[in-house]
Amino acid sequence: MTLDTADKQKLINTHQTHGTDTGSPEVQVAMLTERISRLSSHLQQNNHDFSSRQGLLKMIGRRKRLLGYMRSKSEQRYSEIISKLGIRG
Repeated sequence: MTLDTADKQKLINTHQTHGTDTGSPEVQVAMLTERISRLSSHLQQNNHDFSSRQGLLKMIGRRKRLLGYMRSKSEQRYSEIISKLGIRG
């Protein structure tokens, strides 16, 4: 469910905008997407884990807000991250 350091570094290197970028919206959305997919597979096996389900819904809301922010700032960056991660259709 959690990301180890190697996975985080791989995501950061893939989605960063410059060499020292670790907190741009693209990186945050990529990390949240990976955590959401891992937690979703966990919840398919453990459907009575209600506290994890609540955490999943909070992560989905945070990702939605970040994507809305990106869309308002730059439509091009928004569409690139959507197509790169394969979310929203």
